[in-house]
Amino acid sequence: MAYTPSDLAARRRRQRERRRRRRRAGLGIGAALVAAILVVFALGAGHGKRAPHRGRHVLVAGTSSPRLGRARRAPQGLAAVMAAGNAEIRRLIRLGLPVYCGAARGDEVAFTFDDGPGVYTHLALKKLREAHERATFFVVGKSIIGFPGYLSRERRLAALGDHTYTHPDLVTLAPSEVTMQLERTAQLIKAQSGQQVDLWRPPYEASDATVAGIARRLGLLEVLWSVDSRDSLGASWAQIIRFVETGLRPGAIVELHENRGQTIRALTTLLPYLHRRHLRSVSVPELMASDPPSLGQLRRGWNGCGEHVARGTVIGAE
Repeated sequence: MAYTPSDLAARRRRQRERRRRRRRAGLGIGAALVAAILVVFALGAGHGKRAPHRGRHVLVAGTSSPRLGRARRAPQGLAAVMAAGNAEIRRLIRLGLPVYCGAARGDEVAFTFDDGPGVYTHLALKKLREAHERATFFVVGKSIIGFPGYLSRERRLAALGDHTYTHPDLVTLAPSEVTMQLERTAQLIKAQSGQQVDLWRPPYEASDATVAGIARRLGLLEVLWSVDSRDSLGASWAQIIRFVETGLRPGAIVELHENRGQTIRALTTLLPYLHRRHLRSVSVPELMASDPPSLGQLRRGWNGCGEHVARGTVIGAE
């Protein structure tokens, strides 16, 4: 079939028009694809961020109101809270009564660890750091010497307290020996961490009027506990979890020992359990800043902390 020049010109015009329509359609499809990709990316970024955990209040530097979230307090806000807690601790020292718990007005508890530092300390710190929780370590002087450099690591996540130099039964010692046990450890803590010591815990919970008077003259607040994990009495990791979970409530002070493998294993369950209960672990100064015990609670001692599991029971095999 032969084409005239006019037919060829018309055919070329139609071909050019088809090419222009295809280019416009291609550009439209490309734009739609780009838009779809941007939408998917935005939605993915939104879902990738962890939603704030309800009930978690975090003080943000420069603000007076709490913000919901799982993040730690900003450094400036934490410093202010610690300063307020230390001021409250000085007030409590003058009262001359041991502290067993907070007042249960908030969402905070205080995990505390005795007898370190030791071979498991780095694991306790790792689990606290991964869970974004804080604690208090009541350290022993001879263990500080045996594990140099650990106090500065603990200080990043915790407050430090005095647990004597050789972990003796203080009631059996002369007053001068009690003074040495506490003073020597406090000096070591200050030298290795830079923290002024104002908290202490007696080994075996053994204290009397003489021991308490010496500690008070040294500027130390006696901190005991409302929840006994019984890890030092031989509790298995499953029993530790059960004892702690049973007694855990706002204001609780939990006694644990960082130098026991079953305690470290129990933390793997206990720290997520805190989150599910909308609780968070703080250091004792932080707890005293936000939720200090009332005078009535202090006078009732351990009984001023509400319901608890029985204390001091020797654990048998399960």
